[in-house]
Amino acid sequence: MAIRVFLLLLLFLSSSIVTFCLYEDQVGLMDWHQQYIGKVKDAVFHTQKAGRKRVVVSTEENVVASLDLRRGEIFWRHVLGPKDAIDGINIALGKYVITLSSEGSILRAWNLPDGQMVWESFLPGLKPSKSLLLVPENLKVDRDSVIFVYGSGSLHAVSSIDGEVLWKKELATEGIEVQQLIHPRGSDIIYAVGFVGSFQIQAYQINARNGDLLKHSSATSPGGFSGEISLITTDKLVGLNAARSTLVSLNIRDGEISFEETPVSDLVQDSSGPVVLLPAKLAGVFAIKLDKVVMFIEATDEGKLQVVDKVDHAVAVSDALPFSEGQQAFAQIRHEGSKIHLTVKSGNDWGSNVLKESVEIENERGFVQKIFINNYIRTDRSHGFRALIVMEDHSLLLLQQGEIVWSREDGLASVIDVTTSELPLEKDGVSVAKVEHNLFEWLKGHMLKLKGTLMLATADDLAAIQRMRLQSSGKSKMSRDHNGFRKLLIVITRAGKVFALHTGDGRIVWSRLLQSLRKSDACECPTALKLHYWQVPHHHALDENPLVLVVGRCGPSLGAPGVLSIVDTYTGKELKSLGPLHSIAQVIPLPFTDSTEQRLHLILDADRRAHLYPRTPEAVGIFQREFQNIYWYSVEANNGILRGHAVKNTCNHEAPDEYCFDTRDLWSIVFPAESEKIVATVTRKLNEVVHTQAKAITDQDVMYKYISKNLLFVVTGAPKATGEIGSVTPDESWLVVYLVDTVTGRILHRMIHHGSQGPVHAVFSENWVVYHYFNLRAHRYEMSVIEIYDQSRADNKDIWKLVVGKHNLSSPVSSYSRPEVITKSQSYFFTHSVKTIAVTSTAKGITSRQLLVGTIGDQVLALDKRFLDPRRSLNPTQAEKEEGIIPLTDAIPIIPQVFYLFTISI
Repeated sequence: MAIRVFLLLLLFLSSSIVTFCLYEDQVGLMDWHQQYIGKVKDAVFHTQKAGRKRVVVSTEENVVASLDLRRGEIFWRHVLGPKDAIDGINIALGKYVITLSSEGSILRAWNLPDGQMVWESFLPGLKPSKSLLLVPENLKVDRDSVIFVYGSGSLHAVSSIDGEVLWKKELATEGIEVQQLIHPRGSDIIYAVGFVGSFQIQAYQINARNGDLLKHSSATSPGGFSGEISLITTDKLVGLNAARSTLVSLNIRDGEISFEETPVSDLVQDSSGPVVLLPAKLAGVFAIKLDKVVMFIEATDEGKLQVVDKVDHAVAVSDALPFSEGQQAFAQIRHEGSKIHLTVKSGNDWGSNVLKESVEIENERGFVQKIFINNYIRTDRSHGFRALIVMEDHSLLLLQQGEIVWSREDGLASVIDVTTSELPLEKDGVSVAKVEHNLFEWLKGHMLKLKGTLMLATADDLAAIQRMRLQSSGKSKMSRDHNGFRKLLIVITRAGKVFALHTGDGRIVWSRLLQSLRKSDACECPTALKLHYWQVPHHHALDENPLVLVVGRCGPSLGAPGVLSIVDTYTGKELKSLGPLHSIAQVIPLPFTDSTEQRLHLILDADRRAHLYPRTPEAVGIFQREFQNIYWYSVEANNGILRGHAVKNTCNHEAPDEYCFDTRDLWSIVFPAESEKIVATVTRKLNEVVHTQAKAITDQDVMYKYISKNLLFVVTGAPKATGEIGSVTPDESWLVVYLVDTVTGRILHRMIHHGSQGPVHAVFSENWVVYHYFNLRAHRYEMSVIEIYDQSRADNKDIWKLVVGKHNLSSPVSSYSRPEVITKSQSYFFTHSVKTIAVTSTAKGITSRQLLVGTIGDQVLALDKRFLDPRRSLNPTQAEKEEGIIPLTDAIPIIPQVFYLFTISI
């Protein structure tokens, strides 16, 4: 009887369906989540008495967001596409946020309170041009406020209620490059002013209600124009001549243009160098920059120009702001040591200051780059001003009453590269890293906990208590844990600032704006490139800190001078900086370290010379011993060429340099340009750990993984199919995948996917590659897997050979000997579009692999590698089931419980 019951129970369990679920306390749970918006390029304040006070911003990362003016928190934000750059932003009807993007071709309205899109209009044009957005205050057409947009060579009048185009005027056919849209207050006329060529300026007088052309005038200047023009008043503009030595004052009255030229030397004595016209919108005043000096020049009613102020230090100027009847104010900021001085001046009385404040600011934020001001009424009925400033490190600060009200580290929205660093070791229960806590912070923490116990804590107090709990929890400690989960994330941003984030709670441990990546006379356009491990101490972990190498370049071109910085990952201190030095085309971390555990690096310049770092005699000695075993490859995607390289000898220069080496080409693979174009390349991580080379399969058989750090996975595609998905037919598109040995250039495997198109995202780990692409014939995404195995070790399956030692497991492997390899591959349908693919890794490589798929919906999907096993079959045998092989399906199943929020992007 007991046996029957047991058999019935076993039958029930075998026929049951496996389900996946979440516990109640797991719903919506995340370790930490941070949102950023990027470097602000435009801001509009909304501070009416009713509703929350906010500022709406647009950023260089194509983000439009609404921020709380009290705390700097995000009310709402929208990330537009990577090709949908925001050209202008404004507020219409007091309730709609208007954004102009994609070179003036897309106009959108967003609901101000919640950020919901109200309408969207597409504004086609004839040719690319400058984009301009104008929202008049008191202009209505049939009880509808009008928005004027110039873009793609056309001027549009758009309804602010529903986005309908009221009228359109083509100006590109006239050959004009419009620079300004002008609407005189209270009139029904709009002016479009711009240049035709380099010597002629034209103005179109247009009826704002129906788009009829009322008048067209032009004027020619013998000295030409530089292309810059600044609006002073509704009928006055100023520009520069072609030589940037003369100011040209333009007057537009009744549609007619007149101008007067004033040499800069008449205004400024001993002036030299080109003049830069600053893009500041001031009432009756404009600003120019000459020899690092900013001068404010007033245009009088008689058309004369006179200098009203001169600032010698770095300065940022805001636009004009009306703050009372007939009065306008603007702000300027200048630096003096560690302080910034904010001065608000009235356009009516230049000699007096409406406001003057000084604020102490961190040096790690750099200089002020932009400033936006807003006014408010104090309790004594006087006018006060707040300033929103954008710093050199892309951070955002709000200044009010001489203090920093809040700050945001929005430079983290533009992370260029990221790496990890181990935390300090614990010694006798105390972290090696010094964490300072003063008495005030200790008392403040106990008082907050007491208020929470007595239920007297406010919402801000509860948030502070929660932050304290997170910081005091085990996952937020500043020391290593046993399993190695706690680490520091070292990231570098587009602004050249390095951050250390704690993986436990995401807090910023330290930040450093690198001096080597700041703009200077020696480095006009610094750009951060990569992070590399410089020193990872193991034997000296108690007395040496890990170091990272920050690689940058003084310009966008490959031949620009390079800069190097070495940063301590525990303190953020920049220990050493080099540069500007030779150009940097490629950085190759070598698998060698010196006695101080500093890793050797080869840096290749644009002239294909190799430079050894660190520049020490010990490093040269190590490099000379391993001279013959150092190889690398380069990819010329535009030319369709792969090349293999090696070191030849010391550079033959006039000045001897023992750390410089000439290189030689070993092999090259040229893909035919008419049929193949390089789409993607990927290789294994150098520090990846493989637990075992043997893979046990069914019937007690063994397969040996082909483990080589010299394998390169290359994908090429049809040249016609490099556009968007669906731009070509399946017969015109294909993908070809290769496995290439980068030492010899030998192609180990080649396979064609007919009717497939990129973009291709791939990951390479151990002996397998997984890649994602689009199948045009099936109209679905696909993921394919390739596994490569070493057949030269097939004889090691005999147990007696292993016992008596007659095996070749320990025999040396050379890339120059032709490998005996076999490959297994399989393709599966996949339901999601992909941004990136990665794979999990552990310290010993024992844990089974999980693919981390970053989807287009900004989520991470954890996918078991077993779903991408090329040995899956429709009816697996009993032995294959015991091995864990999943029955074959045409698509990869997606389990909702394995999705996670993707918080790496902005």
